[in-house]
Amino acid sequence: MSVVEEVRLSLPHIELAAHLFGPEDGRPVIALHGWLDNANSFARLAPRLEGLRVIALDMAGHGHSGHRPPGAGYALWDYAHDVLQVAEQLGLARFALLGHSMGAIVSLVLAAALPERVTHLGLIDGVIPPTDKGENAAERMGMALQAQLDLQQKRKPVYKTLDRAIEARMKGLVAVSREAAELLAQRGLMPVPGGYTWRTDNRLTLPSPLRLTDEQAMAFVARVACPAHLVVAADGMLARHPELLERLPFSHERLPGGHHLHLNDEAGAALVADCFNRFFTVS
Repeated sequence: MSVVEEVRLSLPHIELAAHLFGPEDGRPVIALHGWLDNANSFARLAPRLEGLRVIALDMAGHGHSGHRPPGAGYALWDYAHDVLQVAEQLGLARFALLGHSMGAIVSLVLAAALPERVTHLGLIDGVIPPTDKGENAAERMGMALQAQLDLQQKRKPVYKTLDRAIEARMKGLVAVSREAAELLAQRGLMPVPGGYTWRTDNRLTLPSPLRLTDEQAMAFVARVACPAHLVVAADGMLARHPELLERLPFSHERLPGGHHLHLNDEAGAALVADCFNRFFTVS
């Protein structure tokens, strides 16, 4: 297994934490985790990727990265801006992206918005943002604004022991294995009076005030210019939407496992690594 390097990236607007894997002269790949996860999402996969310099970020509001200032939010395009600032700081004129779930969506947004900057697009069980009909825009905005007000009264749960926190993560909105929950907890928990709670920013749980229409979302798909490959988890989220997969121009393959198939166990990580080792050799 390769050595992992912990770094802090002081961007003009926020400080992000990251793990670095692989040779310094390897193909640069910025890896983006899913919602409420952290850089340890790639702890099993990244060491298996050959010849790549993987920059696995704690995205803003997650893990050891900073939270956005009061009044700011966590829109997809804000994450895309963060990634661009990371690339600028690291001197990467062009780079590849590897994203899981929400991180896959952010990767798609960036690869489509600035296709000249992205060399490869690797996606794990995620692709387009959640969509909605345009006629629902005002209602959704109202729901989101009210949720912002209500959030001021909410507090994060406190777990008396690490084990209880890990068990809660195993049974989250998307269930994960105990090993995966332990890895995510290592980077995602912090001690507080009475036990432990999550480092994540409470605002991450807020509903989006704006959703793209299906036409807008697919316009991002159509503008991707680099090689793109999607891993679909057989028991994950995308497998439930075969009609979407049929519309995608990207190559894709289905692998056994749940939504976190790259993290849940060693066998799944090996399968996903084999897939992307083949993909990232494409010029």
